[in-house]
Amino acid sequence: MGNDAVGLHIDLSPNPAREAAALALLDEQEQTRCRRFANSGSQRRFTLCRAALRAFLCDQLSCSNEELAFGASYYEKPFAIVQGLPSPVSFNVSHSGKHGLIAFAPEGRLGVDVEECVPRRNLELLIEAALTHAERADIASLQGNSRRRIFLKFWTVKEALIKAVGTGLSLDMSTFEVPLAMRRGANTAIFRFPQVPSVHWRVESLDSEDYIAATAHELVPT
Repeated sequence: MGNDAVGLHIDLSPNPAREAAALALLDEQEQTRCRRFANSGSQRRFTLCRAALRAFLCDQLSCSNEELAFGASYYEKPFAIVQGLPSPVSFNVSHSGKHGLIAFAPEGRLGVDVEECVPRRNLELLIEAALTHAERADIASLQGNSRRRIFLKFWTVKEALIKAVGTGLSLDMSTFEVPLAMRRGANTAIFRFPQVPSVHWRVESLDSEDYIAATAHELVPT
């Protein structure tokens, strides 16, 4: 395995045969968790994402599905357990609408976020709450779909970084900025939190017609 993060897109559109096959890959605890979701959409997204994650990790870690289990950190960030032993690899999962995304790296903290490109009634409130003054200025002249897509680029980069750090919502999006290079159109850049400048993160934006996504991967010194 190389040191770079890799990603896998998951189609989360309804498909009964695919959902049944995915459910069969889940262990008893995961199937119980699936049944607790209040609606079929949530059940489908969890089942398809977890089954894809299992298949992907088994391939990367050269283990069987039965040898793979999951634990969770203090902030509920999952980690892989192979034959009863924690694995040092990093992975993260995100989903939105009909799109899921898995990110994987052999070392270093990792986060991913995906957002479906659909209209949002609360877009202006999100812009005000999540972006800094400079970032709001960057999109001030944009309208309609262009404004939404650039906001989602900023949002997913920030969300991926927050998930990578593993502190959940305790880290306020409005306290740090998307790298200037990405705000000027680049799809990848190196980021450092102002509070911890010694740690470097590689952030990458992944665009498609239907969704915007981003990954954040901690660069581990060699």
